[in-house]
Amino acid sequence: MTEFSDLIAIALVAMWRGSLSTVVIAIAIPEIPRVTRLVRSLVLTIREEPYVEAAISLGTPTWKIMLRHILPNTVAPLVVQGTFICTAGILTEAALSFLGVGVPPTSPSLGTMINNGNNFLYSVERWLVIFPGASLVLLCMSVNLIGDWLRDALNPRLR
Repeated sequence: MTEFSDLIAIALVAMWRGSLSTVVIAIAIPEIPRVTRLVRSLVLTIREEPYVEAAISLGTPTWKIMLRHILPNTVAPLVVQGTFICTAGILTEAALSFLGVGVPPTSPSLGTMINNGNNFLYSVERWLVIFPGASLVLLCMSVNLIGDWLRDALNPRLR
């Protein structure tokens, strides 16, 4: 599914020229249906839980049920999904910048750095590609690890 969103991002950036706002919009638009499906499935699952049904049978207002029961149980999966989306966005932006259709060359980007160092890959200056590539890998891994840590910290079953 990420290949499809990458193609949409490339098409949007090609239509509207490369700028920071275009890249952000091109990365965000394909992610909206995924987040919507996740939230809907979580709410439909939590709505059927016995404690929610008990709250409904006691006459608790809908807004209280949503704030006390549904929202706290949807935060952890949404945080994990958000970190995956953040990582996918970082990689998509780097790919767009590597191809030369992302942010302008005056803006710093790991994809632009890798593209600029690509000419020196088989010479002595391999570090011009290795360090930006390693930074990209470490950044994506650290965002995912932070998401896993937040999921564990926000899990109401572990409290």
